[in-house]
Amino acid sequence: MRLRSLAFAPFLALATPGVAMAEASPAISSEAIRADIGFLADDLLEGRDAGTRGYDIAARYVAARFETLGLQQAVPDSWYQPVTLAVARLDRASVPSLTIGGKRFTDDVAIGAFGRELQQSVEAQAVFVGYGLKSDREKIDDYAGLNLKGKFAVALSGSPVGMPSEIGAHLASEKSLAAQQAGAIGLITIPSTGLLARTPWEKLRERAQTPTVSWLEKDGQPYVRTPAIRATGYVTGTAADALLAGSGKSIAAIRAQAEKKGVRPKGFALKPTIRIDRASTVETAPSRNVLAVLPGSDPALSHEYVLLMAHLDHLGIKESAKGPDKIYNGAMDNASGVATMLAVAKAFAESGRRPKRSILFAAVTAEEDGLLGSQYLARNPVMPAGGKLVGVVNLDMPILTYDFQDVVAFGAEHSTLGPIVEKAARAEGVSLSPDPLPSEGLFTRSDHYRFVQEGVPAVFLMTGFAGPGKEAFEHFLKTDYHQPSDQMSLPFHWEAAAKFAKVNYAIAREIADEPQAPLWYKDDFFGDAFAPDAPKAVKP
Repeated sequence: MRLRSLAFAPFLALATPGVAMAEASPAISSEAIRADIGFLADDLLEGRDAGTRGYDIAARYVAARFETLGLQQAVPDSWYQPVTLAVARLDRASVPSLTIGGKRFTDDVAIGAFGRELQQSVEAQAVFVGYGLKSDREKIDDYAGLNLKGKFAVALSGSPVGMPSEIGAHLASEKSLAAQQAGAIGLITIPSTGLLARTPWEKLRERAQTPTVSWLEKDGQPYVRTPAIRATGYVTGTAADALLAGSGKSIAAIRAQAEKKGVRPKGFALKPTIRIDRASTVETAPSRNVLAVLPGSDPALSHEYVLLMAHLDHLGIKESAKGPDKIYNGAMDNASGVATMLAVAKAFAESGRRPKRSILFAAVTAEEDGLLGSQYLARNPVMPAGGKLVGVVNLDMPILTYDFQDVVAFGAEHSTLGPIVEKAARAEGVSLSPDPLPSEGLFTRSDHYRFVQEGVPAVFLMTGFAGPGKEAFEHFLKTDYHQPSDQMSLPFHWEAAAKFAKVNYAIAREIADEPQAPLWYKDDFFGDAFAPDAPKAVKP
C-alpha cells in the first residue's frame, strides 16, 4: 500500500539548510519509559493477548503516542495494519487419534488443531526420513532415494548434534517445507532424547492441545507456509514402536544413534499404514499492527526504509496460572521493547535532524502465537511503490533490571549490520558481545526472522551478559519469563532502561545515515538461503 500523501509539517523546519547537524545526546527520559511500561503492563490491559480488548487498548495507546510525535501513518488514513487472526481449537467432542497398522492411539500421540480442514481423516503409507532436513548449501538431503509422494514423513525432532546452532534451528524449522517439496502430505515427529530432556512428553501434549493461531489470507483461509502438509503430530512410546513394527529398527536405537556428534540416521520405508483423525473448530479475531513512518531527508536514500520493531502482545489471562494472579502482564516481555521503541521515536522527533533513510516503526501483534504479526507485515509490506526495506532492528524482552555493560545483537555476524551496531553501541560506551546462548538458536525465534525469511538483513537486540547480566537474565528466565510475576513489581533499573534506548537510537541513526545499505556477507548461510541474488559484502 502507498503512504498517505501528506505534508510532514512537524519536520519541515528541520529540513531547512543551516540547521545544526549533530545533537549531543538524544532526549530520552527514564521517567517516560517507566510511564509507557507502566501503562502497557497494567492489569487494565489484561495481558495484551492478541485479538482481545486489552491488546486493542495497548494498540490505541501506541498509535496515540505516534501521533503525538508527529509521525506519519504508514497505511492510508490509519495507524493500523489490520491482521485477522484465525484461532483453531480441537473439538472437545472428538479425541484426536493416530491409527497405526489398524491400532488406534490417543495417549502416546500429540495432535493439534488444524484450521484449514475442520473434519479430517488422512490415511497413507509412511517413510522414516531421519531428521528430515534438506539444504543444497550444506549438502544435506535426508530425502535422497526415498519415495514420499502422497505419504507421511516421519522425522526425528531437531538437528544433528554438533551442527551450528542457528543453521540447525533454521533447518529444523523448515522440516514441513522439506517434506512438502518431497511430495509428502503429512509430517509425524518423534521427539529426540534431547527434546524430551528439555520438554517432558506431557508438556508436549499440553502444548498440542492449545489453540493454533494463524492469519487469514485474502481467500479467507488460514495462512500456512506448507499447504500440502495436511496432517502433523508427535508420537512417542508404544505409538512410536508401532510405527517401526516390522522394520528391524527400534526407537531406542535411533535415538541413541542420533546422540552421536554429526550422525544423521538414515531413512527407510515403514510398513504400517497410518491415519490421523481429528476435528477442529475455528473462530476469527480482529487484531492489528501499529505502524508509523519518519520520512528520510535524503532524496537519494529516503525510498530505503529501516524497520525498528517490537511485539506488543503478551499471553493475556490464564486460569491455569498457579496462585491468585492470573494476568500475564508482560512488563519485560515485551512492554519494555515497545517502550524502548517509543523512546527512540521520540528522540528522532526531537533531535533536530531527520535521518537520511526513512524509518518504519512497528508494534506488531501475535508474536506469542508464532511471530504472526511480523509475518503478515513482512509478506504485506506497507512501503510505497519504489520503497525498499533494507534492515531490521528487533527489540524483544531486554532485561532491564541491571546496569548493563554490553548488548547482544543476535544475527550480527551474518551481515554488515554487525559493524554498524558495534560502532553505534561503542559511541554510547557500550560494547557488542557475541551470542551468549548459541545452543538456543535465538536468531530464528523472534519477529525479525520473518523479515530474514524475505531476504532482509536483521538483528535482534538485547541487554548483554557482562557483569551482572548473565545472572539477571537467567534469574528472569527461571522465575518470571511467561509468568504473572513479569510485571511492574520487578526491580527495574530505570536509568539502564534509558541507556538501552539511547543505544538503540544510536544504532537506528547509524543504519539510517550510512552511505551503504546493510548487506548480507558473502557465503553466509542466511544470505545464501533467502537472498541468493542480492549484492553481498566480504566479511572482514
